[in-house]
Amino acid sequence: METTIEPQPQLGDVLRAYLQLAKLRIVLLLCFTTVTAMIVAANGLPSIEILIPTIIGGALAAGGSSAINQYVDRDMDAKMTRTARRPIPSGRIAPINALIFGIALVVWSVLVIGIWVNWLAAFLALGGALYYVVIYTVLLKRNTVVNILIGGGAGAMPVLVGWAAVSNSLAIDAFLMFAIVFYWTPPHSWALALLVNSDYARAEVPMMPVAKGEDVTRYQILLYSIQLLLISLIPYVFGTFSIIYFIGAVLLGLGLVRISAILIKVADKATARRAYKFSTAYLAFLFLLMIIDRLVSTVALL
Repeated sequence: METTIEPQPQLGDVLRAYLQLAKLRIVLLLCFTTVTAMIVAANGLPSIEILIPTIIGGALAAGGSSAINQYVDRDMDAKMTRTARRPIPSGRIAPINALIFGIALVVWSVLVIGIWVNWLAAFLALGGALYYVVIYTVLLKRNTVVNILIGGGAGAMPVLVGWAAVSNSLAIDAFLMFAIVFYWTPPHSWALALLVNSDYARAEVPMMPVAKGEDVTRYQILLYSIQLLLISLIPYVFGTFSIIYFIGAVLLGLGLVRISAILIKVADKATARRAYKFSTAYLAFLFLLMIIDRLVSTVALL
């Protein structure tokens, strides 16, 4: 009787699988919001001695919490077409290895930021990881339709980390930036949920389209897009940013409201995909505006 020898996975394949656990695209966006907060807090470019370890630590925290999230959600991921090829349900990484990997990254994140930056920023990074894994993934995601509403705070925590890294404290400006990410999360996530509604229904996850229906979800996306537009203007009112930011925030916000209104009239997957992509670009460009505004204002004062 012949025995079949299973081919050993190549090192490159293993590394790619662990990088997929960390969700690098999300890590990059979160690091970008962190750096933005640092630039705003520093009134210019922060010192390289603070910038580098904060980026490294922030990336470790985000990647680690994503890995732990996939460990917790491995049964649900296996049921959904969109996530079935993730490293754990596809069998490329053993669940226990993913958990150890995730915990290790989070621990290293706290140590890197705590030792080389400050412990307030380190504990905020830890708080963001715990928020995502415990509050969102374990307590909210499978149990309530408000999972995204409350869970959005996890994605906003890197802003506080970046601010605290520079100032070793928190200020109203930091919380205003936090609020922007917090209110951006529902319309962004619900647009994605419209695209993969059947997946969430199959996995019995009470995302808004599953629990309340797609029509209600589209109106909620519009409502939160309007709220986001208004909230994004508050930093200008408080004097955090200048007219450069204000004009850009108005244009970006109106664009998001417009695509959200179109989504109600044209209720198809193509429009939902457009709304999802626009919302992703919205946050990136809004935070880029913050950087440009702060650097221009700083140069003008020299």
